[in-house]
Amino acid sequence: MPARLVRAPAAWGVVFGGLQAASPLGFPWLTASTVYSLGLTLIAAVYVGFSVADGRRTVIAVETGVASVFVVIAGIAVTGPAWLIVGGLAGHGLKDLWQHRTGFVANTRWWPSFCAIVDLVAATAIALMTMTHRGLPL
Repeated sequence: MPARLVRAPAAWGVVFGGLQAASPLGFPWLTASTVYSLGLTLIAAVYVGFSVADGRRTVIAVETGVASVFVVIAGIAVTGPAWLIVGGLAGHGLKDLWQHRTGFVANTRWWPSFCAIVDLVAATAIALMTMTHRGLPL
């Protein structure tokens, strides 16, 4: 993909990564770990939808399996350490980079680069909040 086609998704990825990191502010009745866990399951499920659109059974099986791993991590993270959310988001960002490089799921075009930036920005922000004990309580 030409660099000019990656710049806009990357820029929007930074914006949405910041919004993802701040998302618990929109749900004050839930704990931050619950909001982050729900977000992790949502972003993992997006590729299940892409795989269904792709239509290949192998792709659907692999993406469902991968999404299931992130759902389990998110479920444990609700009451576990914040580092599980950081690891889950970073892991999903790496999965996005792999998808961007391989094109395993057809017709995702700009999505993997956008989502990788979202995941990695959010993971970094949450890690910084966790390390400094500032920001949102987890």
